[in-house]
Amino acid sequence: MRLGIFAKTFPGSAPMAVLSAARDAGYAAVQYNMSCSGLAALPLEIDREVAGAVAEASDQIGVPIAAVSATYNMIHADAAAREAGRRSFGAIASVAHRIGTRLLTVCSGTRDPADQWQYHPGNASPEAWHEMCSEFAHLLTIAETFDVDIGVEPELNNVVSSALLARQLIDDLGSDRIRIVLDPANLFEIESPEGRRRIIESAVDLLSDRIALAHAKDRRPDGRFAPAGQGVIDFSHYLSALKRAGFGGVLVTHGLAAAEASETAAFLKSQLGSEGSA
Repeated sequence: MRLGIFAKTFPGSAPMAVLSAARDAGYAAVQYNMSCSGLAALPLEIDREVAGAVAEASDQIGVPIAAVSATYNMIHADAAAREAGRRSFGAIASVAHRIGTRLLTVCSGTRDPADQWQYHPGNASPEAWHEMCSEFAHLLTIAETFDVDIGVEPELNNVVSSALLARQLIDDLGSDRIRIVLDPANLFEIESPEGRRRIIESAVDLLSDRIALAHAKDRRPDGRFAPAGQGVIDFSHYLSALKRAGFGGVLVTHGLAAAEASETAAFLKSQLGSEGSA
């Protein structure tokens, strides 16, 4: 496994500066966000020159682009908001290969109208599931056009709230382009040590054939998120489960400040083994 980080952890609107900061903090790859190129996180258009600048910086600095964020609320009540998100997904997909990746990460959505990461009881309804699958059908058409994959993250506050529902989504859509972004901290809020290990290991086993990217965020005992190594997750157990499942991709950390990046890299490297390999 290689160690990565959300590029937007670091300030700046030029890929050369942001990727240099990631490298200097100890990371070998990034999950990119178009805001790091001075655009909106969900731009409606991306010039080839802008995409090329990301690829050039990645090559010069030696920090590959593991994925690009194309995250919007896929079941937003406002059809125009969904349409805008879909257009942005298409814009990012159209330059993904030029940037240097084939994986676009998305959010399965929430009924909450203001925050795409906020829980809403309507997320568990059959209607929400149907709307989400309909939106995914649009994205799969775009993904086929531009030969990219879609990374879906099981997230407690979204429609795909568990590994089991992620498996159901894979089965319902029937496309190899649906991939999984797995973050152990998004699989539970407050659990016993035994419960945490059981949930994480079960998720890895259930989704092992589709995991394209692993995340590394932590939870404090009270359920709040924390940087990796500052909470209750047993990362040695998590990484061992990934290794047994055959995952050899990028482990991306996020949910931390730039000032915490070097310390978090050192912790995760200690868990992965020498020089970030396992």
